[in-house]
Amino acid sequence: MPSSAPTTAFTAKTAAEPSALPAILGTYKRQAPLFVRGDGVYMFDEHGKKYLDLVAGIAVTSLGHNDAGVMNAMQEALATGLIHTSNLYRTAPGEALAKWFVDHSFASSVFFANSGAEANEGAFKFARRWAKSTGHQAKHEIIAVRGSFHGRMPGTLAATDRPAYRLPFRPLMGGVTIVERELEELRTVLDPETAAAVIVEPIQGEGGVRVVDPEFLRGLRELTRERNVLLILDEIQCGLGRTGSFFAHEQIGIVPDMLTIAKPLANGLPIGAILVNDEVARVMQPGDHGTTFGGGPLLAHVAHHVVQRLSDPAMLQHVRETGAWFGEQLQGIADRTGQVRAIRGKGLMWGMDVHEPAAAIIGRAFEKGLLLVSAGEHTLRFLPPLVITQAELAEGLAILESAIQA
Repeated sequence: MPSSAPTTAFTAKTAAEPSALPAILGTYKRQAPLFVRGDGVYMFDEHGKKYLDLVAGIAVTSLGHNDAGVMNAMQEALATGLIHTSNLYRTAPGEALAKWFVDHSFASSVFFANSGAEANEGAFKFARRWAKSTGHQAKHEIIAVRGSFHGRMPGTLAATDRPAYRLPFRPLMGGVTIVERELEELRTVLDPETAAAVIVEPIQGEGGVRVVDPEFLRGLRELTRERNVLLILDEIQCGLGRTGSFFAHEQIGIVPDMLTIAKPLANGLPIGAILVNDEVARVMQPGDHGTTFGGGPLLAHVAHHVVQRLSDPAMLQHVRETGAWFGEQLQGIADRTGQVRAIRGKGLMWGMDVHEPAAAIIGRAFEKGLLLVSAGEHTLRFLPPLVITQAELAEGLAILESAIQA
């Protein structure tokens, strides 16, 4: 008689056939310890060792780990039992978060995504949709600038100035060009009949924590208006309080046509957003773009709590004052060690160019209980939680100096 045992579509490995590869695809070089807990500005591994976190999940956990307000907001959202509905239906948290941004920014409408890369991909689509509405059928080109990083998806990778990221995936999406951060070159590139948008980060995070010249950005805003080209500001890493103002562009005195944000928006839960002005919003139609999870009720409720905290004037003053002090301390390390070439940054977003490979210093700091991240082969990047104190930073600075001197 035929067996009635269920069949499976796969063959399980036996103990004698272990996989030679990690279960998680090896696209990251992860540190060996297993992290199991976080509290405030610290993370703890499986052996109980404490690490001071100056990475914050790459500018994500701005309110720190295990924050009481964030945890309470999560519990409030979970208590409704409404975790997901899709965007076929309205939910109060999503609409409340969108209205908050409309009330506190230039935007007239908001689109919620799941990440910064998705937000930038969506912004490119919105720009091309708007461009076609101007009557110029050839108007589609997206312009990025030297040193940019906008993501690793097909469109955003084409706008990212990192050859090592780009080369294995050529050909990249067409209609995207990277030019120098010079107004004269942009004047030759921005043809009103072909250029749809320029995208730029006020501070280039992955590109070495390079603060883009405010005069360049103001000139770019004038030029894009003159040529009828959209200006997209990517504040995924530098926005939402990181520089000491809620939006980084507030300190520059310009207003974009679109703004992309993500990383700290829900303090670790995955959500991004595209803020658009009235002109862009009016051309978008049902079916032009979509997302299954974007702006779901759990994420939106937590994000609404987070943005109110990050936009608080007292919080922003703390970031400005603590950030200025931190920059001075980094310069002191540079002067004492002689191992530093340059210091750049604003608020609590700093870069330090070092003589030896940054990875070596990061490794030594890790052994001493300090978490750091790089921004290029010879640049250390500092992105601590925005709630960090000077005393906690001083603890990290001492470890950093010893790791550099070693």
